[in-house]
Amino acid sequence: MLEASLNQLEQLVADLMHKNTQLTEQHAQLSQALAQAREENDSLQLSLMEQEEKQGAAAARIQAIVDRASAGAVSA
Repeated sequence: MLEASLNQLEQLVADLMHKNTQLTEQHAQLSQALAQAREENDSLQLSLMEQEEKQGAAAARIQAIVDRASAGAVSA
């Protein structure tokens, strides 16, 4: 009986060690994926800020053209 219990305990410990190894590997993969996602997120946020800046500059130029056109139409 004691031998069977020891064998069962050894098997359970081996199973737990195997599961721990799997989970450690999965954790490493998820950590790497998270780092890549964060890097991509940072890149996309920077790109968005650049696009917003360009759109703001274009809107300002368009408004300046509209203002000049309006001033020219009033004086004509």
